[in-house]
Amino acid sequence: MAKASDTRTGTTGGSAVRRDRSDAETEAIHRALVARLDELQSEYDQSLSEITELQRERFADSAGDDQADTGTKTFEREQEITLANNLLERITQVERAIDRLGAGNYGWCERCGNQIPVERLAAFPSATLCVSCKQLEERR
Repeated sequence: MAKASDTRTGTTGGSAVRRDRSDAETEAIHRALVARLDELQSEYDQSLSEITELQRERFADSAGDDQADTGTKTFEREQEITLANNLLERITQVERAIDRLGAGNYGWCERCGNQIPVERLAAFPSATLCVSCKQLEERR
């Protein structure tokens, strides 16, 4: 299998890290990321439709609602908005991963420059930090 010779490097304590990945490997990762992006976009679009529907129901059926009914409708709408915002954040993460893949930086920690373990990328394909750097970030 021919290797794509990508000589972009990250620095770790002054040493260069070679970033070689086969074309087939890169294409497989790209396909998986694009498929995930499509899934998330579909979920986001569905969420926006549900928010719109809740908005319509709020104005159409609100006559005669007591405070509890109004509160429930507001809570449901706010939950949908929160879910939509979370989906939008995940979409952004996957788009960044696709950009990093194209730039030859996918799979490399943005903080220390070390390679992110394959197991971490399999579990979280849009990871930007290695396990050690992520743990340090979460402690703060």
